[in-house]
Amino acid sequence: MARFPDRLEPGKPYPVGATWDGLGVNFAVFSAHADRIDLCLFDPSGRRQVARFALPECTDEVWHGYLPDAKPGLAYGYRAEGPYDPKSGHRFNHHKLLVDPYARRLIGDLKWSDVVYGYRAGSPRADLSQDRRDSAAAVPKAVVCDTAFNWGEDRRPDTPWDRTVIYELHVRGYSMRREDLPPHERGTFAALCDARSIERLAKRGVTAVELMPIHASIDDHFLVKKGLRNHWGYNTLAFFAPQSTYLSDGSLAELQTAVRRLHAAGIEVLLDVVYNHTCESDELGPTLSFRGLDNASYYRLVPGDQRRYINDTGTGNSVNLSHPRVLQMIMDSMRSWVDTFHIDGFRFDLGANLGRESAGFDPGSGFFDAIRQDPVLSRLKLISEPWDLGPGGYQLGNHPAGFAEWNDKYRDSVRRFWRGDAQQCPELAARLAGSADLFDHHKRRPWASVNYVASHDGFTLEDATRYAEKHNEANGEGNRDGHNENFASNWGVEGPSDDLAIRVLRGRTKRAMLATLFCSLGTPMLLAGDELGRTQGGNNNAYAQDNEISWIDWGKAAEPDNRDLERFVARLAALRRNHPTLRASQFLHGRNEIAPNLQDIEWFNEEGTAMQPSHWQDPERRLLALRRAAIVNGGTVEASLLMLNGSTADHDFRVPSTNNLHWTLALDSSDPNRVPGALESEIVRVPSHAVMLLIGQLNAS
Repeated sequence: MARFPDRLEPGKPYPVGATWDGLGVNFAVFSAHADRIDLCLFDPSGRRQVARFALPECTDEVWHGYLPDAKPGLAYGYRAEGPYDPKSGHRFNHHKLLVDPYARRLIGDLKWSDVVYGYRAGSPRADLSQDRRDSAAAVPKAVVCDTAFNWGEDRRPDTPWDRTVIYELHVRGYSMRREDLPPHERGTFAALCDARSIERLAKRGVTAVELMPIHASIDDHFLVKKGLRNHWGYNTLAFFAPQSTYLSDGSLAELQTAVRRLHAAGIEVLLDVVYNHTCESDELGPTLSFRGLDNASYYRLVPGDQRRYINDTGTGNSVNLSHPRVLQMIMDSMRSWVDTFHIDGFRFDLGANLGRESAGFDPGSGFFDAIRQDPVLSRLKLISEPWDLGPGGYQLGNHPAGFAEWNDKYRDSVRRFWRGDAQQCPELAARLAGSADLFDHHKRRPWASVNYVASHDGFTLEDATRYAEKHNEANGEGNRDGHNENFASNWGVEGPSDDLAIRVLRGRTKRAMLATLFCSLGTPMLLAGDELGRTQGGNNNAYAQDNEISWIDWGKAAEPDNRDLERFVARLAALRRNHPTLRASQFLHGRNEIAPNLQDIEWFNEEGTAMQPSHWQDPERRLLALRRAAIVNGGTVEASLLMLNGSTADHDFRVPSTNNLHWTLALDSSDPNRVPGALESEIVRVPSHAVMLLIGQLNAS
C-alpha cells in the first residue's frame, strides 16, 4: 500500500485539474462558495478510499494542494463542504463524492441508487432535505493521467472548407457488428483506427469524421430502469475524459492512435461536444460533480428562485457560460482535446444555448468571443447546432463569422422537393445556392451552411423513403417522442417492401437526394451508414437504442443494391472534388459574367430559357435546372448544368444555348451505372425522381 504524508503541500492554483509533473501531482479545483474541499484517494480499483486530505490553499477561488511522489494511475475524487441551501442556489453535501470537472479519465460506472442524490429521495421536502449517506461506492473515480504520446510527424490535414465532406459517425454504433474484428475491439477507438475502416472512409471521399459525443457520460436513471442506455451520449459527466467504454484497453493512447492514423489518410477528426448542459439534470437530479462543487456558479439559475434551473436545453439544466471560471473550463476542455488528441474541430450541440447572455442569444456572447480570439481554437473547424429549446432559440444563420451551422432547412427542403410537395422550387433553389438568404452576411462563405439530408437525430436516409410515420415504440415512451413531421414518404408501403416498383422508386429517391446534396454549395454531411442503406426500423429518435436498431449492419453492405449505393456516393464525392463549380467558395448571385452570355449562376426551366417570376410562383412546378460557371485551372472555363426532375413522369430538358460549350453527361442518378459520355443532343431526357449533371468546358477556339 502506498504511504501518504500527513497533509498536502500548498501546490498551485494553475493549471486546474490533476497535473503530474514527474515528482508528484498538483490538484486544483474551482469553487467560489465552498468552505472546504477534501481530496479523497482510492485504491487502483476505485472501490476503497485509502486517504483523505483537505486542500490547504484557495487562491482566487481555486482550491489547490500538492501530493509529492504521486504518479499517474492514482484514483481520486473530491468532497466539498459548504451551505446546503437550495433556495439560495447552494447544494453542498460533503457526504457525496464528486468527480473532478477536469478529470482526464474515469474508472468505474455510476451505480444508480438513492445514495447518489444530495437530498433524501422520497422525502416530502424533496430537494430541500439532505441525504447524509456516503456515495463513494456508487460514483466513478477520476484517474491521474500522463497524456504524453509519440505523435511523430503527425500533421493536421487542414482540408479547405470547400473541399470538406463530413461523415457523422457514432464510435460504438459504427463497429459493433463488425464480425471481422475481435469482440473486445468492436465499438471502440481501436475499431475506428482499423486500416480497413479508414480505407473505406477514404474511398467514399470522406475528408472529416464527426464523432458523436465521446466525452465521458452516464445513462439516465429513467432509461436504466427501463433496461435502456443513453446510446447517443448527450449526457456529459466529464468534459475532459473520453468515454471509458470506447477504450478497449483503457488507454488514452488508443484514441490518439486513431486520430494519428486518420490524419495519415487525410481525414480530419471533429468532435460533437455537449457544453450546454450536464448529466445532473434539474433540482431533483443526482449530485455527481458540478452541483456539489459550486451549484450557483456552474449552472444558470432562475432569478428570484435559485432553487430552480433555467432549462433552455430541455435536459433540466443549462451550464452557466457567463461565469468566467465556467467559461474557462469549457475553453480548457477544447484546448485539451486539441493538445492531447490533435482534434481538428468541434460541432457544438445546442449551440444557440452557448451564445445566451442575460438578454438571450447574442452572436457577440462571451463564448463566441473567447473562441474567435483564441489563436488555436479560432483556426479549427467550428460547427454549431444553431438552436435550443429556450425563447428565441432558433438562430439558423445568426452565428458569428468563423462558424458553420447545421442547416435543417436544407434537409427539409430537399426531402420535400423529392417527396413531390408543392411550391418547393424557390426554396430548393436557395438551398442549392448555399443558402445565401441565411448566410451571406459578415463576409461569411457558402461553407457556413452544413447541408445534410439525414443526421443522427431523425430518420436515416433509407427510412426517409420507407416510412411516412415514426416508429419509436422501442423507446418506451408510447411513440410520443421524436419529431412528428419528417417530410418522408413510404412510396406506397410502410416499412420494407418486396414490391420491385416501390424498391426501385425508393432507390431513385435516395440517389436523387444524395446527388442534390453533393451538388449543392455548402458543406455536405453524410450520416454513417446512409451509403449502405442503413435502417432504424422507422425509429427517428434512437438515442436510447444501444442495439441493432442503431448499429450499422455490415452484413447488408455486401448486398448488390447497397454496394451500388456506396459506389454512387464515392462517385458523387469525386465529382464534387474534381469540379469547382459544384463547390464554389464564394456566394454566386448571377452578377459576374464568366464568358460571353455565361454568368456565374443562372436558373432555367425545362425549355432551356431563364426562369421567370411566373415559373417560380407556379406551386406545381417540379422541374428545375441550375447552371454554374467558373474560371478554373488558370483560365479554362468550366460550367455545370444540374437538371432536377421531382415529378412522377420523365421529362425532356433543353440544354440552354451557350457559345462553344462542349457538354459531357457526368451523372444520371436514375442509373448509377451509366457511363459518362459526350452529350449527343441538346435535348436531354431526365427520368422521374432523378438528377442529371452535365459538365461543360469552353472551347477556346
